[in-house]
Amino acid sequence: MGMYLNPGNSGFTGIRNDIYVDKSGLIRLVNETIGTPRRLTCISRPRRFGKSFAAKMLCAYYDKTCDSAGLFADLEIAADAGSYQRHLNQYDVIYLDLTSLMEEAGEMELVPFLKQELVRELSAAYPQLNPEGSFLAVLLEAVELTDNKFIVIIDEWDAPIRETPEYEQKYLRFLRSLFKNSGATDRIFAAAYMTGILPIKKDGSQSAISDFQEFSVISPAAFAAYVGFTEDEVQELCRKYDGDFSLMKQWYDGYTLEDIGSVYNPNSVMRAIRNHKFCSYWTETSTAKSLMGYISLDFDGLSKTVTELLGKGEVKVNTIGFANDLVTFRDKDDVLTLLVHLGYLAYDEAEGSVRIPNEEIRMEFSRTIREAKHRDTIRRVQESDQLILDTIHRNAEAVAAQIERIHAEESPLHYNSEQALRSVIKRAYFSYGDEYILFEEVPAGVGYADLIYLPKRDSGLPALVVELKWNRTAEGAIAQIKDRQYPKAIEHYGGEILLVGIAYDKETPAGQRKHRCIIEAL
Repeated sequence: MGMYLNPGNSGFTGIRNDIYVDKSGLIRLVNETIGTPRRLTCISRPRRFGKSFAAKMLCAYYDKTCDSAGLFADLEIAADAGSYQRHLNQYDVIYLDLTSLMEEAGEMELVPFLKQELVRELSAAYPQLNPEGSFLAVLLEAVELTDNKFIVIIDEWDAPIRETPEYEQKYLRFLRSLFKNSGATDRIFAAAYMTGILPIKKDGSQSAISDFQEFSVISPAAFAAYVGFTEDEVQELCRKYDGDFSLMKQWYDGYTLEDIGSVYNPNSVMRAIRNHKFCSYWTETSTAKSLMGYISLDFDGLSKTVTELLGKGEVKVNTIGFANDLVTFRDKDDVLTLLVHLGYLAYDEAEGSVRIPNEEIRMEFSRTIREAKHRDTIRRVQESDQLILDTIHRNAEAVAAQIERIHAEESPLHYNSEQALRSVIKRAYFSYGDEYILFEEVPAGVGYADLIYLPKRDSGLPALVVELKWNRTAEGAIAQIKDRQYPKAIEHYGGEILLVGIAYDKETPAGQRKHRCIIEAL
């Protein structure tokens, strides 16, 4: 058993000794690629979404130097009669945790260190091996000696690109030599499984290692069920360990994937289960420290987009041109795409849009945006804070003026649509999260209340029921709130409720549409 060659099953044993959600179905998908042209698989998903757990599971399953039958006997994969026994503990496994390797290498360059250590372990395992040839020659000789190809598992494959971008080209050349070599790749590897945060780095418009089948958080395809915890899995955890599912959903849900539905952050769910506490565990990840830099980038419209996202809005994004690194940005779409890969935004593949997924991430955005140095961002935070104060203090004239300014940012094409009006309110009140929880389309009385801002526990603030209408008076907007009994949606709330009616005349020429506001206490 070595560090890099055949690491055994101790890592997965430790995982099984704790609370465990069965993700062994992933093995079946990898088994299907063994010995086929699809043998090279790259999975990318955010930090703390179980990538290392999956890598350790695969090591335990394939490593021929250990007996892992007991670890898998009660898991989903054991029921797969077609391939489970055929591949269980049948291969020499090369396991490379790139983050650990970079630390181990110290002052030595990564690739020479990696080759040196792996050849040393191969020579110890197979003394008849000639270690003096090229790295590929040593691997080929090992395959010939054992009549058994390697399974290679690379965890945090993108760590060198994320942490040492100046070394990127040397590292990519090494990967190409292993996995884009028509004379050696098929002879050496039965399968390869790489996992990281970023998809494979692009070389121009193509992947730098183009033979890999890629499955990202943007397009996970068959691997969607293994991106995070599914809703059924979280419900079962809550039943078994007495967790509050509704709070779990509010805090950690939101990464909805096609054909799978809701996907939850596994690390945060498990921390909440163990600690019996719902809060943001995201702050403790290293990527959290980088959010400030990305949302402060000086791209036209980025600060407005962030405020729209914080207001629970959805924003269209083009993910195609992203270079798959942390430094190459052409426009705000590239920034938003990176935030999807980092887990800060959820991507709707069908709609091509992004949103902040849950309360945990919204807190990180809210905390970070208040520390941002970008002038436009600072202005928007201050204006939103002031708007909330003006609303609470019933300064209707100031509220109308600020809503009018925000509304003027809308495209003339969508200025009068119901969706645009709701978006205006959400963008205007985007800093609500410090004191309020936002509810949309709430069944109430006769119909649905568009937007209700409910104070967080013990804040002492009034609840806000806000209605923005066109071709009505502000009095008419208030009358609609009352006539349709929207406040019934929060009739059990014991504090003060403010009704906020805002209206304008859509027939007035653009630039002259004066907004009016009335604020009444219920």
